[in-house]
This record gives sequence, structure tokens and C-alpha cells, in this order.
Amino acid sequence: MDEIVEQVLHHFKLPLEKPVLIFSLILFVILMVPILMNKLRIPGIIGLIISGAIIGPNGFNLLEKSLFVDLFSTIGLLYIMFIAGLDLDLNDFKTNRNKSIWFGLFTFSIPLGIGFPVCYYFLEYDFDASLLTASMFATHTLVTYPIVSKLGITKNQEVAITVGGTILTDTAVLIILAVLVGSHEGNLTYVFWLKLLISLSIFMVIMFGVVPRVSKWFFKKLESEKHSHYIFVLAIVFFAAFLAELAGVEPIIGAFVAGLALNRLIPHSSVLMNRIEFIGNALFIPFFLISVGMLVDFRVILSGPTALIVAATLTIVAIFGKWLAAFFTQLIFKYSKLQRRLIFGLSSSHAAATLAVILVGYKAQILDENILNGTVILILATCIVASFVTERAAKNLVVAMEDETYSHNKSQEINEHILLPIANNINLEKALDFALLIKDKKSSYPLSILTVVPNNREAERNITRARQKLKQLIDHATASETRAEVIAAIDFNIFSGIARTAREIMANIIILGWPQRTGIIDQFFGKKLEVLLSNTDKTVFVCHFEQPLSNHKRIVVVLPPLAELEKGFDNWMGKLTKLASELGISILYYCNPETENAIERYTKRHKITQKNKFQILEIWESILEGNHPIERDDLLLFISSRRSGISYLSMMENLPAKLEEKYSRNSKIIIYP
Repeated sequence: MDEIVEQVLHHFKLPLEKPVLIFSLILFVILMVPILMNKLRIPGIIGLIISGAIIGPNGFNLLEKSLFVDLFSTIGLLYIMFIAGLDLDLNDFKTNRNKSIWFGLFTFSIPLGIGFPVCYYFLEYDFDASLLTASMFATHTLVTYPIVSKLGITKNQEVAITVGGTILTDTAVLIILAVLVGSHEGNLTYVFWLKLLISLSIFMVIMFGVVPRVSKWFFKKLESEKHSHYIFVLAIVFFAAFLAELAGVEPIIGAFVAGLALNRLIPHSSVLMNRIEFIGNALFIPFFLISVGMLVDFRVILSGPTALIVAATLTIVAIFGKWLAAFFTQLIFKYSKLQRRLIFGLSSSHAAATLAVILVGYKAQILDENILNGTVILILATCIVASFVTERAAKNLVVAMEDETYSHNKSQEINEHILLPIANNINLEKALDFALLIKDKKSSYPLSILTVVPNNREAERNITRARQKLKQLIDHATASETRAEVIAAIDFNIFSGIARTAREIMANIIILGWPQRTGIIDQFFGKKLEVLLSNTDKTVFVCHFEQPLSNHKRIVVVLPPLAELEKGFDNWMGKLTKLASELGISILYYCNPETENAIERYTKRHKITQKNKFQILEIWESILEGNHPIERDDLLLFISSRRSGISYLSMMENLPAKLEEKYSRNSKIIIYP
């Protein structure tokens, strides 16, 4: 009996050594702590950090900083930076890049300018120690980024400029660190600068020249291997982090650059993006937060008045410097108080980059133990402050945004219902991906996938078979957290069955496949489509995709005169801008000046930051004759009309056949408002 007890106790010897037991404990913390914090109305991030301090080597010593913990926490940190790069709206970022540069300048120079005299004159450290400690104030880690990601405001302008500023300030600080260490060791020569410049140039060429092309090829060739896509992305993140380290900068820069490089290839509403965020938020990022807490040593407070004074001074200067940077950003760009608080909350947490700077300085004997211990307290304090500020500001901002936009889309968006009829003549998965990208996530209706079978003796058996075939599509939709349902209908005519079902379920958008290729375009398709158009007033999309949606580089939209006067103008414009935003690509409109003005008014009214390009189209049929430069990677989108529509033109007859003749290699969409 004693042997059994002794054997059991051996497994629980502190710190825990059994990998299975360590992993179980961490998973239990990740599961229970956010639930408990939610009951107490405290951000879950704070609970995870404090839990790390309690179970870590400076608490109850349940866990030690082992290779196992370090590995998962490193993955979590890289994940945060990667998702930040992936979530960034590149079109919006380009538009506001000057704001990111200004914020990066503020959040770097203000904490540095305040911190140096405090460290040099008040704490009485030498020049190198004061400069390095002051540069630590300029860094920040996007610890609270999962909060804004969860609330769906990552594409907001204030979030975008904060992310951009983070990269600028952290890169500048890490370069200062390399310079100070090199100077301390006597290695600061022109060779150092030349090596850094060449290595960073090679790194950028690989990440923005090679990686996107390889990724595009991989996603296209292995389109059906969805699980391989995630493994490939994860491999790219760590490869980029390793390359960044070789180039002489921190791995977190590489992870962020990897996010930028893959940004256009992974739409935000895609299944792949959902898997990336789910695994990161469920496992890796909480691991990182726990590891941050494990650095905290509460005994620092009791080690003497000097340590306490240093810790308090560092914390106050760090928080005040970041608040001042957010305040000046608000003044210059005329942001609201909520936006200022969100910027401050996102940029005030210190963790990985801060610790990296201090640890390197400590090992190089530039900094002493008081700075090291004070920094650990600073990390805990700033993460707690940042979590409270970010969560409160983000929630209030979401409420304000919903109140502001409610009048624009309360009936159109919330009651949106998409019907996706499935036939043998369309690429099922690409059509479903398109539907998932344009679908409004706030809609109370599911995505309805319809199959229509002929009304004969085999009808019931055919319905059963059709349902079984569509199960894979339901699983695909569910993987992107989109509710979907299968509807089976019996009718003598497929298009009549589609029209009848659309009326029954009150769908307002119908997505159809392109007519089947049989050497020539199905000559009856136009007549069948006319049956559907004449029996329903829904917006109809007729789609054909030659390649994955993420591989397109531009959307080319062709509009007939008076298209802006059609009833469904706002509807398809909303879907078009959402698609462009999801894919991160630009839009080129071929239209007349009146339609251009209407599009600009729509863009301004809905506060769309994406810049549109226009080209005057004098003769509409000229585009059908192939007289305009269209690239193979362009997604062609034609706005057509029903016969009774005000913008109807005779050359719209048999439009799919005409487009197939001139643009057979392009992906194409025809919209009937």
C-alpha cells in the first residue's frame, strides 16, 4: 500500500515533470479560468496571466519554465502577431499608412523621451542602461488583440494603425537593442550595418516575392486538402520567424510579415481563417498568457525599498507614456475618446518584446537585477490595465457602431437569406465559398442549400441521395461557423422549383452556377434563367470560378447606364464591397459618369474606406468584344438586368454565352438585381 501511495505521490512531485499531467493542468486552467473571470466580469486574459503567476515557479511551483512550456508560449506569441498581420485590411492600411507612421513615431518617441530622463536622473542609471530601459517603454505586445478579434473590430481604422505602429516601434527598439549590445561588445562597425541591411532585404524578398507565389500554387493544386492548408500556413509562420531571426530581428516580426504575405490568400470569412483563429484562441495564445504570468515574482515587492521604487517608477512611466501617445494620436486625427481608449488599451501592454529587451540587456550586464525584477511587475500591471481598458472600449465601440449603422441595414442585412441551388453544372465548393464570403454573419437565417429533383417515381430515392451528397457541403459551411441547411424540392422544372422555394423561404439572394460546358453553352440556359427571373424579384448571382477566389488580384465590374437606378443597387453594392474587403483586392468599375457618382455617394454614405478605380465606358458592348485590358487573374462581374428593368440593354441577351466566348479563362459573375 505504501508503495502505491509513494508511486502516486511521485507523479505529483513539484514541479510537475510528467508531460501528460502538465498538459492536463494547463488545459484545465485554460478551460476554467475564463469561465470564472466571466462570472466576476473580469477579462479572461487577466485570469490567465494571474494563473500563470500562481502555478509558476515563483508561486506554488506547480510548473517550471521548461522547453515544453516555452515551445507552446512561443507558438502563442507568434500566433498573436501572425493573426494581427492576417486580420489587417491592406487596402485600409495603405490608405492610413501615414497615420500608422505617425502613431508609431508617437508610441516610440514619447515613452522613450519620458523614460530616459527618469532613468538617468531619478533612478541614476548610466547612459546605456537608461537608454535601453527607456526603449523598453516604447515596446508593446498585442496581448489584448484577441479581445478585439473576438468582437469583430479588427478592421477598424484605430486597430489597423495600432497594429502598424506596433511593428514600427518594436522594430526600432530591437534595432536600438542590437546597436547597444554591439557597442557594449565592441562589434558596432560598418560591417554590422551592412549585414543587417542585406539580410533584411533578402528576408523581405523571400516573404513578399516567393512565399505568396508558392502559397498560391499550393492552395490551387491541393484545393481539396483542407487540413493540409492549415499545416502549410503554420509551417510558413515558423519559417518566417526563423528567417527573421537569421536576418537579425526578433521572430515576432517574421510572424507578422507572414500574416501580411498571406493576407490576400486567406479571406477573413473562410474556413481556413476560422481554423487558424480557433486553434490559436483555444490553445496557443492562452499558453502564451500563462507563460507571461509565470515570469511574475511577487517576492520582488518584499526584496527592499529600491526594488519597489524601481518597479513602481517603471510601471507608471510605461503606462503614462503610452497614454500620452494615444492622446496625441487622438488630437491630430480627431478621433473620439472611445477610439483613443482602444488605441491605448491595445498599445499599453508590455510582454514579449519588453522582456526580450530587458533579458538581453541583463545578460550583457547593461542592466541590473532591480530593472529585471521591476520589469516583471511592469508586465503584470500593464497587462491588467490594458485588458480592462481594451475590453471596455471595444464593447462600447461595438455598441456605438451598431447604433450608427442600424438605420442603414436593419431589414436588409439582419433578414438576409441566401439560397444556393445545387446542380451538376457548378463547382460546389467554390460556389459555397463565395456564398460564405458575401453572407452577413448577423443574419438570423441559415444559408439554404437547395436540390431540386424531377417529379417522377424515383423522386423520393433521388432526394435521399441528394441529401447524402450535400452532407459534405454542410460540414464545410459549419467549419466556418456558418449555419446551413439542406432543402430538397420536387418539381417538373428545376428553375421553377428554385423560384418556388425562394418565395417559400423568403430568400432575397439566389446564387446559381454557370451553364454546363458541352462544347457550346447550353442554348436553353437563357430561357430557363428567364423563367426564374420572371417568377421572382430576388437578386440573382450567376457564377463561374476558374480558380480559388483568393487567387484573384482585382475585381472588374461592368455596369450599364442607369444601373444605379435599379431597385437592388444598394444590395449588390454591399455584397461587392464585402467580397473585395474579404479578398483584400481592389475594384475597377467600367461605367458612365452618372453611375460613378452614384457609387461614390454609396461609398461615402456607408463610410467605406476602400479606394475605387473608374474607367469611362462609352459603348457597353465594347467590353463584350474584348476591347479592354482584362488580366487572367481578374474576377469579371457584369451587372445585367431583367427585361423590365430600367437599365436593360438588348445585348444582355444570352450574356453567359457571349462572356464565355471572349473570357473563357476568367472567373465570371453576372448579377441580376
